[in-house]
Amino acid sequence: MQLGRTLLRLSLGGFFLGHGAQKLLGLFGGHGLDGTGQFFESLGLRPGKTHAIAAGAAEAGGGALMVAGVATPLAASAITATMLTAINRVHLKNGPWATDNGYEYPVLLIAAAITLAEVGPGKLSLEGKLGTKMYGPAWALLALLGGVAGAAGAHYVAGMAPDA
Repeated sequence: MQLGRTLLRLSLGGFFLGHGAQKLLGLFGGHGLDGTGQFFESLGLRPGKTHAIAAGAAEAGGGALMVAGVATPLAASAITATMLTAINRVHLKNGPWATDNGYEYPVLLIAAAITLAEVGPGKLSLEGKLGTKMYGPAWALLALLGGVAGAAGAHYVAGMAPDA
């Protein structure tokens, strides 16, 4: 179980770290803050650059925490918030299937993140080395609720911005 959990944590965290770097820095073929901000504006996430910074920081920060295997519920919460926002703004209207740009894949990413918040990052992690225990059903529920609150906050901020 340690190998699978470690591979899940490293791949999930690593890809989110990369997505955050795309938004914040334009790395890995990303569009940086200006391009991401413009895209977010088109989704109604105003101000776009502010939302790009928030999403990039949540993805990079959550990804880095997940890779390190520390504060896993916080990492899961950040990942969940960005994926719920993506579902709300992009995927929901397309139905469930990824072939139609639906919400199938973001839901699986949320499930993976919340699962890691429940089972923990494993022995091959910073938490494992420190002997801390920030995981279990209550931590998973807190991570999920934190993700919902983060997505609701993004939606609220976007709704408060004047129309373009």
